[in-house]
Amino acid sequence: MPLYKTIKPNNYTTVYVWKIEESLNELSKDTPLTERSKNRLLSMKSEVHRRGFLSVRHLLKEAGYSDFNLYYNGNGKPHLTDKKHISITHSFTFSALIISDVEVGIDIEKNREKIKIIQNKFVNFERGFIHKDDDYIEQLTVIWGAKESLYKIYPHGGLTFKNDIDINSFQIADKKTTGFIKAEDWDKKYNIEFRQVDGFTLVYAIDPKAPLNND
Repeated sequence: MPLYKTIKPNNYTTVYVWKIEESLNELSKDTPLTERSKNRLLSMKSEVHRRGFLSVRHLLKEAGYSDFNLYYNGNGKPHLTDKKHISITHSFTFSALIISDVEVGIDIEKNREKIKIIQNKFVNFERGFIHKDDDYIEQLTVIWGAKESLYKIYPHGGLTFKNDIDINSFQIADKKTTGFIKAEDWDKKYNIEFRQVDGFTLVYAIDPKAPLNND
């Protein structure tokens, strides 16, 4: 299908969402890839992952880029050749990316009962505001997605979701909150926005610092 959704959190940030309904062959058509991407695609054993990978390349095209404008640092963090900030995610039947003039991170997760079982691995400070009568699974999925988004912003890797990233209090109806990365070399607060998309939770983090106007 064509682009599923475009979101403009502010005038210098755009989120692109793709619902993956095409076959692997359909997604492969007219999708030029770098040698690195060709090798990555060949190394993927799961067709779901391959379709997710290729759908991200279609999102890049929607945003005015191609796979040749994308590169990764030593920790696997994606970058664009024009120096704009980018973050990428895909899960089952959805993929998404966010592009901005400031630091950003994004995650999309399917809402699943499983998250209640693993919550002790990533919930710490947040336990004080979680309400079991307020879409418990969605709350936990927002917390996970927010922490994943912030983890993707941090350039050096090695953070733990439970001890190095905190998410402030929210209710599902709020559709926004804030979060912190608290590392020895990095102590920053970010805006977090979230929404439900066909049984999935989409979360993205944005540096609240507005870019300088060079005009």
